[in-house]
Amino acid sequence: VQGRDGPANAGRLCVKGRFGYDYIHHADRLTTPLVRRPGVPKQMPEAGADWRATFREASWDEALQLAAGGLAQLRDAHGPKALAGFGSAKGSNEEAYLFQKLVRTGFGSNNVDHCTRLCHASSVAALLEGVGSGAVSNQVSDALAAECIFVIGANPTVNHPVAATFIKNAVRRGARLIVADPRRTELTRLATHALQFKSDSDVAMLNALLHVIIAEGLVDERFVRERTTHFDELAANVAACSPEAMAPICGIDPDTLRAVARLYASSRASIIFWGMGISQHVHGTDNVRCLISLAMITGQIGRPGTGLHPLRGQNNVQGASDAGLIPMMLPDYHRVADPANLTRFERLWGATLDPTPGLTVVEILHAARARTIRGMYIMGENPAMSDPDLSHAREALASLDWLVVQDIFPTETASMADVILPASAFAEKTGSFTNTDRMVQLGRAVLAPPGQARQDLWILVQMARRLGLDWRYEEPGEVFEEMRSAMDSIRGISWARLQREGSVTYPCDAEDHPGQPVVFIDHFPTADGRARLVPASFSPGNEPPDSDYPMVLITGRQLEHWHTGAMTRRAQVLDALEPAPTVSMHGDDLARLGLAPGAMVRVASRRGQVTLAVRRDDGTPIGGVFIPFAYREAA
Repeated sequence: VQGRDGPANAGRLCVKGRFGYDYIHHADRLTTPLVRRPGVPKQMPEAGADWRATFREASWDEALQLAAGGLAQLRDAHGPKALAGFGSAKGSNEEAYLFQKLVRTGFGSNNVDHCTRLCHASSVAALLEGVGSGAVSNQVSDALAAECIFVIGANPTVNHPVAATFIKNAVRRGARLIVADPRRTELTRLATHALQFKSDSDVAMLNALLHVIIAEGLVDERFVRERTTHFDELAANVAACSPEAMAPICGIDPDTLRAVARLYASSRASIIFWGMGISQHVHGTDNVRCLISLAMITGQIGRPGTGLHPLRGQNNVQGASDAGLIPMMLPDYHRVADPANLTRFERLWGATLDPTPGLTVVEILHAARARTIRGMYIMGENPAMSDPDLSHAREALASLDWLVVQDIFPTETASMADVILPASAFAEKTGSFTNTDRMVQLGRAVLAPPGQARQDLWILVQMARRLGLDWRYEEPGEVFEEMRSAMDSIRGISWARLQREGSVTYPCDAEDHPGQPVVFIDHFPTADGRARLVPASFSPGNEPPDSDYPMVLITGRQLEHWHTGAMTRRAQVLDALEPAPTVSMHGDDLARLGLAPGAMVRVASRRGQVTLAVRRDDGTPIGGVFIPFAYREAA
């Protein structure tokens, strides 16, 4: 595939975009509806198992009637809160919007969520609390306008390769790069400062930077006075967090901490990028609170080349969240518990809505295991591979009375289903997607779904009708226009404009408005227009290394594979490059354990074990192991 010269990527593609397109033609594609055979237990199939022993083919009419009917029976017998839905951050905005609307109006509760709970939920929580918005303040390409770039808890060259090219370009133009991560990644080769801090010590290190900025008078006093609150509490909290005090905790020497703080604070424009390396912790929200404070006390926000940018996990995490695919928020982040918000959407949708926030992904699976959630509808998500405690997640899915899965492949989650509905891949659907830069972009179908597979939008409408909803949507444009009436952020982006221009950045409140690539220019979307500085104190994680389990497990992606591997492991070139899971370790640890690269090792945690080939990677910290999470063999 060649990269189109679009506004987000300027013709650039990563290896997955260039070579990972052929999975849509894989022989594993689901092409007909499937129904579980009576009496077949719900359990993970062996590799290569014949699905025909577990499922039989069905017509669409039968499959839809069974799928919706089973959910409706549970709703009527046990109440609306006995059902839950997982939507998809890989599908379109229109699909995400309809899915959450179906759960809220068809099931009757807010038990709807998607993968953001497993990636940037802590980031969004801190951003909503601090600046009133969970969206990025500046676009990735704004790195080109920065004088200082701070990347923490992210490996962009692997996870966001196109974004990484803008960072590399900026460094070659003279920008100074700070990379903070327990692993030494490829980007550290270009870094002015590479902070390989001890795992779990993020807050200690960031508080040391805040201490230096305040103690050395590097604060933007006018910005703090006019646009923030609670500075005194923050200053008091970090008063004892000198680099000398924090260095033994985080493993970075005091002089380096001081140099980094001075560079970030004194640069003309400094921008922060972060990923799931700092958000997926018990103190993930505290980590992001510290980053917000760094930007606020130095005035490094609201201008080109500055700001806060959480790099998103899946292609439409931003859009799915915007569309309301989260349990405590309606579209555009209107809280479900606010009566005014509820009234607005009840009028729009012609339905009575539940004012109680729903359960999250993690809570839903706990509730399924406890049998308070009895039925689920899962579209394009694979929690039997992506959830953190897989034994628990799989037991929870197997405990359900009724599970409907809508997907393009027979995923691990689909193996637990009662009904499987074959859906459409990205190349087979027209719809809008919102990327990490807040760009609402139009995707156009170029292929028809194979066999009897159908458009996700069509399937959602058919399911809704059988759940008692009078839905008449025929085209994605109809859904998008309804979204506009529900979401002020995209009010100025009509479907006709999107078809004409291809991409428009929100917020955009009028059709003649070009959109806002930089936000928070003169105020924040909080009640008083100011950012709130929230102090965070260091505390260790819940499970530090001990004599039984002395090493730290780090998980993440590989360049060639994505998420749970359902798609990229079915792409011929990508699978040939990285066909099997490995465990990476530092050379010193290999020597200490008497291991050679390529040897098979058993990796055990409190929750499970796996045998893998070991790979030498001196970027992995001593005392740590890295395992990519795309492999079912190493889940």
